[in-house]
Amino acid sequence: MKYVDEFRDARLIKKALAEIRELAQSSRHYRIMEICGGHTHSIFRFGLHGLLPSNVELIHGPGCPVCVLPMGRIDDGLALANDALKIARQNPERKVVFFAIGFETTAPSTALTLMHARALGIDNFAVFCNHITIAPAIRAILDSPDIKLDGFIGPGHVSTVIGCRPYEFIARDYDSPIAVAGFEPVDILEAMVMVLRQLKGGIAKVECQYKRAVPWDGNAVALQAMDEVFEERPHFEWRGLGSIAQSALKIRREYAAWDAEQTMPIPGVCVADPQAAQCSDVLRGLLKPQQCRLFGKECTPERPIGALMVSSEGACAAHYKYGRHEPDVVTLQ
Repeated sequence: MKYVDEFRDARLIKKALAEIRELAQSSRHYRIMEICGGHTHSIFRFGLHGLLPSNVELIHGPGCPVCVLPMGRIDDGLALANDALKIARQNPERKVVFFAIGFETTAPSTALTLMHARALGIDNFAVFCNHITIAPAIRAILDSPDIKLDGFIGPGHVSTVIGCRPYEFIARDYDSPIAVAGFEPVDILEAMVMVLRQLKGGIAKVECQYKRAVPWDGNAVALQAMDEVFEERPHFEWRGLGSIAQSALKIRREYAAWDAEQTMPIPGVCVADPQAAQCSDVLRGLLKPQQCRLFGKECTPERPIGALMVSSEGACAAHYKYGRHEPDVVTLQ
């Protein structure tokens, strides 16, 4: 299958692994964070972490929007749904509320939906906006004194919208390499080669391995739609990372009639995460999923306690699904 089989080619996988082994200096330990939850799943599914040299470690970042959304925002969304049901019972028209969530990957579709609702004059539709942005989260990770990283594998899906330019601050301000990658084994390993080459050469820049899908400057049409409908929130709370400035989107006042936060009562629920679950440490790359004291015991996909097990893109869900079994990695024979 085009764009799949050639990126699972055993010859290319072995070539990339050989270059990784050559580039990784035995006297040094490398910590490279993959930001996207999709990458985390691919890494576990194909067993890539087990193919790397012992001194090259992959750190799982906060790349799942469900995992980083505070529980209170989810409860607010449920409260809105109950309110919408009450209105529907009391009125012949139903009030439909869309719980919008995701990074810049899904924000354009929400923006276009709002533009469509406005153009058609649909007044029984509202959006509860929880879209977040990737760059401020990366900056927060880099500013954290207890997280030591050598480089990043940049997210593929988000970058199809925003491009590669927004990551330039990572190299410029933090002297840290980043390579945007696709989601197949060859993609991820080639991105790691790019990062390790930069580290060996003492340079830091943004590179794009995923050129077949990611334009350097992003998708102009999608970005324009987002700019028309959204503006930055001054602050937004992230599970595990705290309040991060300008890290989320809100609906502009021109679209206030379709903004659930401006037209409906929001309870503003604050809910503390379960203390026993160590999601915060896993989200920040301080713990591996299996190091959480609840992982695979009290916390499983059937009975999840922490957000990273609840979400299908969460690092704990990925490790539980793939990490305990033989991976489906393409044979390297």
